[in-house]
Amino acid sequence: MNAKIALAAALAALVMAGCAKKEEAVEATQEAAADAAAAAGQAADAAADAAAAAGEAAGDAAVAAGDVAADAAAAAGEAAGDAAAAAGDAAAAAGEAAQDAGQAVQEATK
Repeated sequence: MNAKIALAAALAALVMAGCAKKEEAVEATQEAAADAAAAAGQAADAAADAAAAAGEAAGDAAVAAGDVAADAAAAAGEAAGDAAAAAGDAAAAAGEAAQDAGQAVQEATK
């Protein structure tokens, strides 16, 4: 009878030990899940930071492109002004040449 009681006590101890191990496993699983959730949160924060940095870089690039476009437009305007001035000078020179040619024709016919 003592052997049966000892065997039952041993079985009860094994069952209790098994339950304790299951609780430890559950606790370990919960801790691992909490760690994974924290790591996922950190990854999400890093992704948000990267997206913000990309947005800033895109904004800076747009500003730089706008500056380049404004500079190019100013240079084109200056070039157009210079071309117009050169065309005016050429027209004046052509007018003077026509007058000179007209005077030469008049003198030749006298």
